[in-house]
Amino acid sequence: MTPKAILLDIEGTTAPISFVAETLFPFAAARLAAFVQAHAGDPEIAEALAETAALEGRALTTQEAIEVLLGWIAADRKATPLKMLQGKIWREGYESGAIRSPVYSDAVAAMRAWKARGVRLDVYSSGSVEAQVLLYRYTADGDLTPLFDAYFDTRTGPKLEAASYAKIAKAIGLPAGEVLFLSDAPGEVGAAQAAGMAAIRIDRALPPGTRRRDADGTWVAADFAGLDELPVGP
Repeated sequence: MTPKAILLDIEGTTAPISFVAETLFPFAAARLAAFVQAHAGDPEIAEALAETAALEGRALTTQEAIEVLLGWIAADRKATPLKMLQGKIWREGYESGAIRSPVYSDAVAAMRAWKARGVRLDVYSSGSVEAQVLLYRYTADGDLTPLFDAYFDTRTGPKLEAASYAKIAKAIGLPAGEVLFLSDAPGEVGAAQAAGMAAIRIDRALPPGTRRRDADGTWVAADFAGLDELPVGP
């Protein structure tokens, strides 16, 4: 298969999971209360607080909403209003220079090569679109956002549902069979395949250069080097 588009997960795929867990989450948690209190009157923030209350199924004061949001951070709950607020806080950190994203060097090299060959690159992550853009704009390798055509988050749909991938294929204007999805999560890989996409699971715990197949025939790769050589297909 020669894909016309490659859809990329972030955590564990193009960037270390530890960056989110050990850098981004604590950064947002330490600043969330002050940020929400300072911006509670802004329409976008007010909407996020209303969504938080709706997800909790009860009315919440601003302080109660903050406590719920902090609990969600600790539990790594992938709730859309939390992701939006985290993205706003991370923006301040990136723009101040306090945060820089560590994107895997093999991923950077492969993405640049694919883009140079005319392959379309898109991102699908549970983090908000704003957070995705920030992560790729402020990296140790410079601004990588020119490599990407579009970004998709949980507003498109859950990452474990095939319908989400079908929706993305429709949004980028390609048959699902012409899109290759890369992710470290088996459930996401399976959902993409169920939608008709080709998929490769990335397992960064494997020795560099490792290539093997899962029991269902799905290719598993330790990194991005030489992925073009794998005979994948929907």
